[in-house]
Amino acid sequence: MSALVLPVPPGVGDLARRRRRSRRKALSSTLVVAAILLALILASLAVGSRSLAPADVFAALVSDRRDAVGVIIHELRVPRTLTALLAGACLGVAGVLMQAVTRNPLADPGLLGVNAGAAVGVVVAIAFFGVGTASGYVWFAFAGAAGAALLVNAAARPGRRGDTVGLVLAGVALSACLGAVVRIITLADDDTFESFRFWAVGSFERRDPDVALQLLPFALAGVVLAALVARGLDQLRLGDDLARALGVSPALVTIGAATSITLLCAAATSAAGPLAFIGLLVAHGVRGMVGGDVRISLPAAALTGAALTLASDVIGRVIAPPGEIEAGIVAAFLGAPLLLWLVLRRTP
Repeated sequence: MSALVLPVPPGVGDLARRRRRSRRKALSSTLVVAAILLALILASLAVGSRSLAPADVFAALVSDRRDAVGVIIHELRVPRTLTALLAGACLGVAGVLMQAVTRNPLADPGLLGVNAGAAVGVVVAIAFFGVGTASGYVWFAFAGAAGAALLVNAAARPGRRGDTVGLVLAGVALSACLGAVVRIITLADDDTFESFRFWAVGSFERRDPDVALQLLPFALAGVVLAALVARGLDQLRLGDDLARALGVSPALVTIGAATSITLLCAAATSAAGPLAFIGLLVAHGVRGMVGGDVRISLPAAALTGAALTLASDVIGRVIAPPGEIEAGIVAAFLGAPLLLWLVLRRTP
């Protein structure tokens, strides 16, 4: 007896081909961004107030030489490059998660109050504890960011943890309140204001070698949690009812995504200060490169965020020699027209 062959529904073959093309496009785009990032890493190590040849950079990296070139590479440029990579990757992943969990293309990681909480932590460290170094106030900033995120989650309509509108509204309200606290403290003390303003513009200058290593465990925890909730976020795009039918809990996915965003943004903001447009711009750019699938977007977002942040830092070093312009200012200056270009090129 011959086997029964069921007809293939029309359109299934076309759908499979489109998916294969989409995956090939995502892979090629991610590889291109990775190549750009490698070039930017080399530029970050070579460019500065004293430019170095690539041969000198490689020689210093593979040795423990203590001459001027070795000190520049190991004590100055490697730490700031690692910090920029960490901060950018965290903000890129957080941007994708934030827009996925809120289902809002205008959502930014700072909506959860993380940036404002970190700012309060830094101000308190400077004004009341006399802390004046990045490695000193990084933990104050992280504690402030985490505390703000916990308050937002607690205030976001208890009993309805899947309500993303309440989450965003609570974040906006808390950010306004914490911003007022920062202004009160800084206006009352000129020394605190002078120290705080260098952190507030977002900079990687004079970062201690251990800053990135201190925050790396929190960043890795945030990335792992993001990977765990990515599938649930993709299914939530189908609607809460259908997601529940597929075995997904919207509340647990929302809480997991919010926790990941908190860890990632707290690590990035603590290390570098608030960096405008990075998370928002990366989320839109990655969506255009690899599509809206969160699972596929996360690696591309990490690489793109790191590349954009490192590019901002490198550009800031070369446009005003022998000084430099902080990466946060460059990111805001470049981010606004880039975001506008992404919006205008979208097909209606």
